[in-house]
Amino acid sequence: MSVVIPTRNRAHLLSSSLAGALAQRDVDVEVVVVDDGSTDKTAAMLAAFDDARIRVVHTAVPGSGPGVARNTGIAKSRADWIAFLDDDDLWAPDKLRAQLRAVTAAERRWVYAGWVTVEERGQRLEVIAARPPMSPEQVRELLPYRNVIGAGPSNVMVRRDLLDEVGPFDESLPHMEDWDMWIRLAAAEVPVLVPEPLTAYRLHMRHRSMDLDGTMDARRTIEARYRSLRGGRPLDWAAAYRYLGWLAWRRGQRRTAFRAYLLSARNGDLKSLARGAVALIAPSAGRAGYRRNVDPRRKAQAMQWLRWYTAAETLRRSRASSRG
Repeated sequence: MSVVIPTRNRAHLLSSSLAGALAQRDVDVEVVVVDDGSTDKTAAMLAAFDDARIRVVHTAVPGSGPGVARNTGIAKSRADWIAFLDDDDLWAPDKLRAQLRAVTAAERRWVYAGWVTVEERGQRLEVIAARPPMSPEQVRELLPYRNVIGAGPSNVMVRRDLLDEVGPFDESLPHMEDWDMWIRLAAAEVPVLVPEPLTAYRLHMRHRSMDLDGTMDARRTIEARYRSLRGGRPLDWAAAYRYLGWLAWRRGQRRTAFRAYLLSARNGDLKSLARGAVALIAPSAGRAGYRRNVDPRRKAQAMQWLRWYTAAETLRRSRASSRG
């Protein structure tokens, strides 16, 4: 199994993601870290792992973007199965084993799983969204309208021959290159689902999805590219803007949240007018206002393995402090 991790200047986040990849149970992994021109402490952090399963490669041009980095990692990887992991996301220790068993039993070539969304609270990870994933049939039907596979690339594993059939990640897209790939994969073959929450999508201030204008530009490109799959109908713009409004609201970015919610309302979701008004005058309400997005059972399932990351980070900081 090859794990491809693109990274750029996120050493403090990459260390946890990499530890989770190396901790996978009952699966032989090689981890291909693709450094896209980091200038922080990424090189030193990677050297400190001192694990023969890690191979570090570099993009030809620093700052080429996630599409180039993932394609570089695919080209350098050796296994028949490839799992993608972003440098700010986290895996359950059984993630790859469960996905490999499910996709092999179904005799298909790509698989996704359940997920949760988390934020850091000091040294603790808090689950802020946890809902059941859509079925493979729903995913295939809805992907041309909106990205319904949560947790981005970190949630998907695919066989190399299927990637060869559909082509590489679109390197011209600075955002949504994963969604573009999932549309092509789903057009070729129905995926397999492992319903348990095995991936944690980690929100933070440097998250790429916070670029509202860039994200919307990429969506317009995808809208035009796959119009025929939708019978000429538009994307679900209301849902897209509503999600970006929620992200900005969570981060206390009042004006960005208000703008996104206003655009959602203009595209048919009139309830977003109220969301935008509250986000503008009471940004802190964003933390309490979306508790309904957290399914208690799925949160409990995820917390069983997320606590390992919290303990590991606490130990890492303690060791760093003692060395200092």
